[in-house]
Amino acid sequence: MTKIIIDASKSNRLPNLKELYRYRDLFFTLSWRDFRVRYAQTSIGLLWAIVQPVVTILLLSLVFTKFAGIETPVPGLLFISAGMSVWSYFSYVMTNSGDSIIASQEMVKKIYFPRLIIPLSKAVVGLIDLGISILILIGLMIYYQVSPSANAWITPVFILLGMIAALGVGIWLSALTVRFRDFKHIVPFIVQIGLYVTPIAYPAEYVTKTLPDWAANIYFLNPMAGIVQGFRWSLFGGEPPGTAMWISIVMILFIFVTGVLYFTKVEKNMADYV
Repeated sequence: MTKIIIDASKSNRLPNLKELYRYRDLFFTLSWRDFRVRYAQTSIGLLWAIVQPVVTILLLSLVFTKFAGIETPVPGLLFISAGMSVWSYFSYVMTNSGDSIIASQEMVKKIYFPRLIIPLSKAVVGLIDLGISILILIGLMIYYQVSPSANAWITPVFILLGMIAALGVGIWLSALTVRFRDFKHIVPFIVQIGLYVTPIAYPAEYVTKTLPDWAANIYFLNPMAGIVQGFRWSLFGGEPPGTAMWISIVMILFIFVTGVLYFTKVEKNMADYV
């Protein structure tokens, strides 16, 4: 029988990876529970994961490419679908991680386990959205007969960076919401605004070529701006991402590292706050 000693006086700056691995069964249980609850008592079940991105893509295409007349290097539906592929995962994790600790407060109060497991489980469930969005994207590429560019081998790198960005923001929000419940109301607003300030329905060049350099650099502080731009470039080719994309990548790493550090710092007091 494994003996576990919990020392409240010991303060760790980084999460204990061995401990996270030891609680892997709980991690998978929470992930499976979230998956089942998400589509429980719905008539079409998993089809909602297809309907939601499809409707969003159609609406954005109608507004930006038809009404606003924004030109895209590939058909509008395909262009927007590529942007939505990585954004859908990011928005799901950000939305559901925010109040994840609060939603699990009864478990947090009663038993000990690494609290980081909770927001991480949300990230696993979000992979469903990511997978379905990529399938929709592949289907549109086949329909429009658009072949992947020579840069397609870099695509997984941008997907991975998008996942790290989602995890970083999700971990930050899950820790902050425990202390400041206002974030429960702020997060949906951020997601809504982020859909438009991220180059999902329009090329990033609209920003880099129309704004001064300093303003464009501020724009790419949005971690998903550079990822969406790079993801589309890796698929369709064209003009390579500028140096501003590296601002987004550095921002992603900064958010992830500081998020983990902050979460670890407040983790021991979470049971008191919830």
